[in-house]
Amino acid sequence: MATPTAAATTAPGSRGQLVLRRFLRRRLAMVGLAAVVLLVAFAYLGPHFYRWSYRDLDYSAFLSPPSATHWFGTSQNGFDMFALTMRGMQKSLVIGLIGAVLSTSIAALVGAAAGYFAGWTDRAMVAVIDLLLVLPSFLIIAVLSPIFNGRTWLIFVLLLAAFQWMVTARVVRSMTLSLKEREFVSAARFMGVSHWRIIVRHILPNMSSFLIIDATINVSSLILAEVGLSFFGFGVQPPDISLGTLINDHWEAAGTVNGYQFYFPAILLVVLVLAVNLVGDGLRDALDPNAEVGAPE
Repeated sequence: MATPTAAATTAPGSRGQLVLRRFLRRRLAMVGLAAVVLLVAFAYLGPHFYRWSYRDLDYSAFLSPPSATHWFGTSQNGFDMFALTMRGMQKSLVIGLIGAVLSTSIAALVGAAAGYFAGWTDRAMVAVIDLLLVLPSFLIIAVLSPIFNGRTWLIFVLLLAAFQWMVTARVVRSMTLSLKEREFVSAARFMGVSHWRIIVRHILPNMSSFLIIDATINVSSLILAEVGLSFFGFGVQPPDISLGTLINDHWEAAGTVNGYQFYFPAILLVVLVLAVNLVGDGLRDALDPNAEVGAPE
């Protein structure tokens, strides 16, 4: 029979430790995390150690190929492509992160409120969700793009987040319908806890795993949305720079001797999106309560 000491030694750790061990066992997730960390470091720390700024012009190097002086070459105007790409990645990352937090937060609050309050609140919110789901978000943002032309890019982020939360809100609503019948919610009501406090302190924390995964996946989804809209001139507007504007400015160079102007931003975009998705997949597996700690990847 196992002694108390042996039982304590083999007892599982906290949920956070279990999740961390599961995540560390996912090799692809670790590769994705390493890639994300490297890309973020290059985007935000690289310019401080690099000779050229995205505003600098090299009048002796127009359309220069990649070299020790200009790592990604130069544009036809003499701008350093590495500096431009790092600046564009900064903006795309910020848009993805802010938009993901906003869209997941909206989905959590709207979905939880619809499922918890039920009645006319539920019907009204479900109607709004269904309406937004059928609206062509790309076309609407394109039509509204003159609003943020010359203004802050945060308006563009708000528009992206406004059309990203609906599917998640439906899932949160379904989870709330189940959670609100649990004993701990009934006990909180009996103790006089307000409805919104129950939602924020008791219901949403019980679906935090799902919300974390959703926010992670939304980062890559919103980066792609930004790139797509900026490519067609409806997203980030000059003089701001994003990966979408760089690809838009240099796509015609693809297949020519100056193809580096297009390929470097495009390849980094693909790597960034794939890396974020790998991290999201790893978090999903690690946070799955049915997953085994020692299960193979």
